Amino acid sequence: QVQLVESGGGLVQPGGSLRLSCAASGFTFSGAVMHWIRQVPGKGLEWVSTINGNGGSTKYADSVKGRFTISRDNAKSTLYLQMKSLKPEDTAIYYCDWEATRGQGTQVTVSS
Repeated sequence: QVQLVESGGGLVQPGGSLRLSCAASGFTFSGAVMHWIRQVPGKGLEWVSTINGNGGSTKYADSVKGRFTISRDNAKSTLYLQMKSLKPEDTAIYYCDWEATRGQGTQVTVSS
């Protein structure tokens, strides 16, 4: 059974940082292309970032490029998203995604 469990969200001031984690199980994580996506309540899903199976290739949405870093630890079957210089518009529920399967998400709120 595929399971994705996100954690690390919270309330942070503008300009602050957070690191999200996603613990994966139930599939071969080391070969999996993984994504971070986010959703503002009442709005659609927004793709944030993608990483290939060995971590050697990453992609970012223009809205987060230069501020967010996706990474993975295949030995721990864990995906990460380091977020810096956070803005209020980054406020959303963040999900990790594998083949359209997502976890329960973790709430990130950027507010003073």
